[in-house]
Parts: sequence; structure tokens; C-alpha cells
Amino acid sequence: MITAAHLTKRFGRLTVLDDVSVTLQPGQAVSLIGPNGSGKTTFIKCLLGLVIPEEGDMHVAGQSVRDHWSYRDRIGYMPQISRYPDNMTIRQVISLMTDIRQGKNAQLDTELIDAFGLPALYDKTMRSLSGGTRQKVGACLAFLFNPPILILDEPTAGLDPLASEILKAKVLREKANGKLILITSHILSDLDELTSDIMYMQEGRLQFLESVDWLKQKTGETKLNRAIARLMATHDSATKTNADEPVRSLF
Repeated sequence: MITAAHLTKRFGRLTVLDDVSVTLQPGQAVSLIGPNGSGKTTFIKCLLGLVIPEEGDMHVAGQSVRDHWSYRDRIGYMPQISRYPDNMTIRQVISLMTDIRQGKNAQLDTELIDAFGLPALYDKTMRSLSGGTRQKVGACLAFLFNPPILILDEPTAGLDPLASEILKAKVLREKANGKLILITSHILSDLDELTSDIMYMQEGRLQFLESVDWLKQKTGETKLNRAIARLMATHDSATKTNADEPVRSLF
């Protein structure tokens, strides 16, 4: 459903994506991980059409992201920090987004709106909301239009434990329904429950896209969060001794 072919992006002399090729399929819950500056955010921005690569291309359901915007109807995006006009109420924000995308998908998914209890808060302005409640609004909007692709950037950051469990349960249901889910998170325990595959990037290069079982086998860890922590710790150690050594050789 998502295919990147030889994706390359530079900012001045800095290459932030270096010949990245990858295919992501429906039914996968892919955790995009890597050290700071590895190219994760730029990859997502290319997928959303916010950054245009110098070389290569990316396709969503066969449609290039270059100069075509209709493919975005297939994506639900939850940013790490949700920003909305401060003077608008929750009701107005949801109504605005529904009006903008009216006709794109007649069947709205309001499950999270009800599960988070947002109707009781509908008339509160965005400026009056806590960070966690803003995150809830962002999550609801990502799922609202029932998209086949979900991009969740630090989805549980700022959520209370109950809201976090509600969101994780929703993600698992959508994965079971065959949707493609791309997650970035520094809360490694969350990934252990949600992830089917790991996409690891380092210095702008895709090092591997493998199943969780593969990663656990290679690291000898039974818990995904421990396997990821070991992977990243080993990367830091290897970087100090040989910056050009590929990640695969660490195992």
C-alpha cells in the first residue's frame, strides 16, 4: 500500500534520507524507530507530502505523492503535538474537519470520541484543554474518517493510563481489520503490544524492515522494548568505534 523507491532528501549538504526503498502492506503495524536524526520525521513528512524528495518517489495505493494530493484521503494522521485555533471549541474543530472532508467518506468512525467522553467536553475551547485532552482530539480526528492508513506520532504521549489503553485497543482492532499502521514512539512498552514489524533507520538509511519475531531472535530478548533498547544501545556503541558499520553486523 505504501512503496518508497530510492527516496533521497537533502537539506544543504546534509543527506537526511539516503536511497530509502521499502514496501509497507495492509495489516502491518510498523514501528519506525532509530536514533535522533535518523530520518524518521523526514520519511513521514515525505509520505504526507510536506517534504519533496530530490530523488526517488513514494506511492500510496499506486499513486505518487509528487504533485498529487488526493491520496491523502487514505491517511489518518495523529501528530505528536496537535495544534488547533485556540478560540474554537472541540465541537467546532470536529465539525470543521468533517465539512472539509465531506463526501470523502460517508461512514464516520466516532468510536474514540465516545470512548474518550469528548461529547461532554464539546463546548470547551481548545485553549482551555489540557495537553492530554488535545491528544485525545488529535487521535479522534485521525480515526474519524475511517482511513486505510494510520500514521501515529508518539500517540500515547500525554495520555493518562486509561486513555492510553483505550487508544492501544483501538489500534489493535484497526490492525485486525487490515489497516496499515505506522507508529513512532519513545515509549517502548507501548510498541511491545502494538507492533508486528520494526523499520529501523540510521543516519538516513533504512537498515532493516523485519518482523518482531526476527528482532527478538537476533537480540535474544523476549520483550520487544528490551530488544529495541539493546539494538539502540548497540548502535550507540558501534557508532563510537566505526560510524560506517551497518546495523546488521551488530548481531
